[in-house]
Amino acid sequence: MLDESLLDTPDALAEADHRALLRGAAEAGARVRTATRHAAEAGVNDLKPDGRPRAILIAGPGAAAICVADLLGTLAGATSPVTRLAPSGVAPAAGALRWELPGWAGSVDLLLITTPDGTEPGLSLLAEQAYRRGCTVVAVAPARSPLSEAVHSNHGLFVPMATAPYEQDEPLAASAPGVLWALLTPLLAILDRTGLLAAPPDALEKVADRLDHIAERCGPAIATYSNPAKTLAAELADALPLIWTEGVSAGPAGRRFAAALAELSGVPAVVAELPEALASHSALLAGPLAASADPDDFFRDRVEEPPALHARVVLLRDRPIGGLTAAPGARDLALSHDTPISELEPEPGGELETLAELIAITDFAAVYLALASGA
Repeated sequence: MLDESLLDTPDALAEADHRALLRGAAEAGARVRTATRHAAEAGVNDLKPDGRPRAILIAGPGAAAICVADLLGTLAGATSPVTRLAPSGVAPAAGALRWELPGWAGSVDLLLITTPDGTEPGLSLLAEQAYRRGCTVVAVAPARSPLSEAVHSNHGLFVPMATAPYEQDEPLAASAPGVLWALLTPLLAILDRTGLLAAPPDALEKVADRLDHIAERCGPAIATYSNPAKTLAAELADALPLIWTEGVSAGPAGRRFAAALAELSGVPAVVAELPEALASHSALLAGPLAASADPDDFFRDRVEEPPALHARVVLLRDRPIGGLTAAPGARDLALSHDTPISELEPEPGGELETLAELIAITDFAAVYLALASGA
């Protein structure tokens, strides 16, 4: 059950935030600037690649690496394929995970290693394997970690992860807002130098400014009625989010939101892209999860029994209304089944800025939902 009164009590939110998730979300812009500086100090801006790599391979544990690979693959488009190397192992523990390069990987490919831990022996072994194959290796991980030594010894480029002092106290959640930007930003700078996407320093500064702007709009001191993240968190209480995305960048933002809801809040969500979502989720809206399926169970104990779980559509769009869009059809389908719908659309800006806004607002929403539900 969601304690909505907690959302408008900043002191109570701070007391409930044992994992410093709100602080990480608020500091996302600062994290981008620090990560950009770390990348420059590591020599990223001075790189002069001979050409574009044939393929980009990304390795790392957990939801953070999955999201980074998804975002980079979307932003790079068809210029070079982006492949995430999924780990194998008996448990999601640093010592149990192993990664393997595909048989075709070689000297014309680029391996990106990204981890908020850096103690995984499997990633150190992967760096050694890539060096033997002739792959270029770039890693982003905490400074002075075993991985940093392995990358340096195998002639790779290591960029220290932008961390905060309070994050040293306990293991970081892979979906924590600060983790994503600390890992993603240096890799954006790397791929900008290779010509796979456009992320020059001025574009990254605009991303940091947009994240600062969202932190002002969605901070804990802003009341729910004028705070889009708190509003979304309250709307998703006791709901199954059906996250529908429209636009190229909205896809990874929606998948990131679903991962953050699961890890931080314990809330399951289903993601699909428009217009396919209208067909793939129509049965969900027509079944027992629809709000009209059981509008008022007279015999339910209103005190002891929680309300039935019903679907709520969350529409994420990265472009303004107009032109070729399935948004009107999405609204009609949801409302025809009495299913409420929440919509998020970023302010105008470049692709990186609008993507950052969608991620930032949904990150804040996942954190507020986690804190107010006691997750």
